Amino acid sequence: MMPAPLPSALLQRITPGTLDRYLVRQMAPPFLISLAVVMTALLLERLLVLLNVLAADGGTLKVFAGLLADLIPHYLGLALPAAICVSVFSVVRRMSQNNEIDALMASGVSLLRIARPFVIVGAAMGLVGFSLYGFIQPYARYDFRQAMYFAAHAGWAPHLQGGMFATPADTLMLTADRVDGAGTRLHHVFIRDRSDGLERDISAESGTLRIADDRTSVRLDLAHGIIVTDRQDEAPTLVLFDTTTRIFQTVSQAHAFRRRGNDERELTLLELLQGVRGGDPEIRRPHLVAELHFRIARALAIPFIPVLACALAGMAKRQQRNLGLAIAAISLVGFDHALQLGLSLVASRAMSPWLVIWGPFLLFCGSCVWLILHRAGSVGTGGTWRRLFSRPLARPSS
Repeated sequence: MMPAPLPSALLQRITPGTLDRYLVRQMAPPFLISLAVVMTALLLERLLVLLNVLAADGGTLKVFAGLLADLIPHYLGLALPAAICVSVFSVVRRMSQNNEIDALMASGVSLLRIARPFVIVGAAMGLVGFSLYGFIQPYARYDFRQAMYFAAHAGWAPHLQGGMFATPADTLMLTADRVDGAGTRLHHVFIRDRSDGLERDISAESGTLRIADDRTSVRLDLAHGIIVTDRQDEAPTLVLFDTTTRIFQTVSQAHAFRRRGNDERELTLLELLQGVRGGDPEIRRPHLVAELHFRIARALAIPFIPVLACALAGMAKRQQRNLGLAIAAISLVGFDHALQLGLSLVASRAMSPWLVIWGPFLLFCGSCVWLILHRAGSVGTGGTWRRLFSRPLARPSS
């Protein structure tokens, strides 16, 4: 039988087989569940802080949703490696307990070949992480800071106390007999508005204060009241209403927010590279160098996480307890803290990034590869990479 042409043989080797599709299908549900759980855990504390801040400043649900959307890329970058590790570990551990790993190895499939689809998925997630760390997170970080700035400074925070006279503008006076709902729900409201050369005296049974959508004015929704307008040269007019809305233009406390780029964490990878080569007048070069190496190292380490999880999942499979997941979690946390420490050292010009960032990177990735080779019994033996890319089982003929 003549051998297949090289392109056909290569295509046959890289085409996902039955085992690849089975492992990826097994990985998908725990990956999505793990990602949702980790994201929820990471976001919970920040969500409570945002709710308190927006409640104090009279923010709306629309503002809260925008801030939450800006936070998702940051926490997704943290949750992605953890979700990959947990999902791969759970799949391989379950297969090991059900003797599926033993059956595959008995048929000539090595642990390296079993890990191949997980590594491919990890490489795809590495591209996602590269996009997150390099391009999406900088814009999301700036948008979050900008939204928080306007939420805290723009307009007049519409909070009152019962019996207190508030003057949000020179021509406006507002008071209410009773106030609740964190200062936004008013009862027995009285307003004196002297804008436009007129004097309007408004009284209402109730009202609701909130910052308008443009963040530069205050919206007051009134119910069941009277408007008395004094035009000075004419007789006063009186209007009864069931509901009405007043928009009060106030002197904004906020100026235009600064442009993006005052912080190296708000720059994309291309902007960081350009700043390192050409200089940035606002950011010191060591900070740019540290941030650039830090992001690239984090993204390149993601494909090695499935290798670590796959190697640790089969350890001591006949015992009731398996410390593999705990070891993997400690390794990931330790690696992340090592990169953070390297980032600080490079930014302070204490050490070179090739030592304190890429050194831990090589140690982590090398340990992952050595561990799976050791688990597969391939240390010091030949044919490792050939078995990694070989097809496990011949497809049945139709």
